[in-house]
Amino acid sequence: MLKPNNGKEPDSKILVTHILKLSEDIFREIKLSVPPEWLTSDMTVAQLRVLLLLHAEGQSRMSSIASSLEIAVSTATGIMDNLVKKELVTRGADTEDRRVVICALSPQGQETINRIWALGQFQMEKLLRGLSPEQLAKAKEVAEFLLLNVKSQDVNSKGNIQ
Repeated sequence: MLKPNNGKEPDSKILVTHILKLSEDIFREIKLSVPPEWLTSDMTVAQLRVLLLLHAEGQSRMSSIASSLEIAVSTATGIMDNLVKKELVTRGADTEDRRVVICALSPQGQETINRIWALGQFQMEKLLRGLSPEQLAKAKEVAEFLLLNVKSQDVNSKGNIQ
């Protein structure tokens, strides 16, 4: 239980710590349903990071991808080669400068991202299922507070809240 701060409301740091602890407890309690094809997938974490980056940023230069992921351009090129072979990413030259390589999600790559999103939505629905209408109204209110908070804060190019 939370302990008040000298009879006042608990301070924000204590509340955030408590919320994060509850989040960990929820994560441990729910049974994540991972699609079987993901367990046997040959996609690496680095490749998934590139797909997520291209989804968030849209088509990007190879150098920008490497910079965003804080990896060497040669490493990004190797990752991209594998994603192109898997038909998850397309690669082409910039129309203004043929030396510049532009990468984008292919339709199959976008479908992969959509499946990841759908799994997350399914997990959230499982968390909300069984709550009373009053509890759902509170959950909706919290979600609205979080959205307003994110919108009101500066977000840097890597998606981190400042």
